[in-house]
Amino acid sequence: MILERLEVTSEELTPRTGWEIKQGQACKADRCVPLPDAALDGGRLDVRALSERLGMALVHDSEHGLWALGPDSGGRALASAELPEIVLPDRHGNPFSLQSLQGTKVLLLAWASW
Repeated sequence: MILERLEVTSEELTPRTGWEIKQGQACKADRCVPLPDAALDGGRLDVRALSERLGMALVHDSEHGLWALGPDSGGRALASAELPEIVLPDRHGNPFSLQSLQGTKVLLLAWASW
């Protein structure tokens, strides 16, 4: 999320991140994180507190006067430890489900030329 200032309203935050501010908490789906009282001021949220509580990176570009916020996990928390269903083509082009390997150790190797 690109910001011009460090304070946002819930109306600005929700459509761009999925996080809602309600009753002193930031909520997304079934996850809610309490926010410090000082982070909320007259309907505006200090994104520094949100960044800290959710492990979201917050980077400042002083040359352009902009801030970048996100993504929300920051590598510290997962919504769940369940792997979503993944079906990929095998080397012959046939669909292969990773679910068929359940209970065995799997090494996924990804490579990109860029």
